[in-house]
Amino acid sequence: MITPPYLQIGDKVAVISTAKRTEPHEIEQGLAQLKSWGLVPVIGANTFKKDGFLAGTDEQRTTDLQLMLDDENINAIFFTKGGYGTLRIIDGIDFTKFKQNAKWLVGYSDITLLHSHVHNFGIQSLHAVMLQGIAKSTAESSESIRRALFGESLTYEIDANSQNRVSDSVIEGTLVGGNLSMLYSITGSESDIDTNDKILFIEDIDEYLYHYDRMLISLKRAGKLANLKAVIVGDMIDIKESTIPFGRTYEQITLEHFPCPVYFNFPAGHSVDNRALILGSTFIITNNNDSIKFELQP
Repeated sequence: MITPPYLQIGDKVAVISTAKRTEPHEIEQGLAQLKSWGLVPVIGANTFKKDGFLAGTDEQRTTDLQLMLDDENINAIFFTKGGYGTLRIIDGIDFTKFKQNAKWLVGYSDITLLHSHVHNFGIQSLHAVMLQGIAKSTAESSESIRRALFGESLTYEIDANSQNRVSDSVIEGTLVGGNLSMLYSITGSESDIDTNDKILFIEDIDEYLYHYDRMLISLKRAGKLANLKAVIVGDMIDIKESTIPFGRTYEQITLEHFPCPVYFNFPAGHSVDNRALILGSTFIITNNNDSIKFELQP
């Protein structure tokens, strides 16, 4: 996998919107955070445009993304917000120059599409809180972004969960994944990823238990769950019952469909504690009985 160049003080970084509409005040704290790291934000011309739910028309969002991917003076691209919309423009993007001059893509949720798409080019990217979310996220979340982008080590240790299906040996593999709904929506497309012999990370928000089950079965039928080294389950927020109870928790559903080791409650996803993960990096999992250690290596 190609690791994009790590950032240095004075580097220019793009700020664009490819999905849900964004108001300037929503990213003020995020911009301040970037500046505090010595970075120079360059705001896309259409970042604050509006077209119904979306941050401008498809053409406007495509223009900003294409310009920032192609600009050799831009060293990373930060996305303002997720929601929905990147899927509408992905097929209009030319990644030729990006593949020749890789740069960090920073975001999660709807941006899972871009993470998966560039993974197929053999390029790493950063699953992390977006600018709009920095104001509400923990200091550890922001610091993990800085550490990842400036080439510092990323190691996390979390309490063991009694529902984990652990391995007694160290697990090592390439990390892929992101938002489960997005992974489900791109199955069979050009942006679909190869999960074979890899470690899969998933997170989601506001889904019914039966739909959570349906998404995992669909991925299983597509051959995505059979040969995984492990599954890391991040925050599953508001995964709820329908009128007629489904009768299983999301943990039970997860364990039913994944035959490999499964680790719950990793601090990443739609919560205030959203730690950065370098997708495409080597991920090392060590079971320490009372805790689980996760280490990312380029």
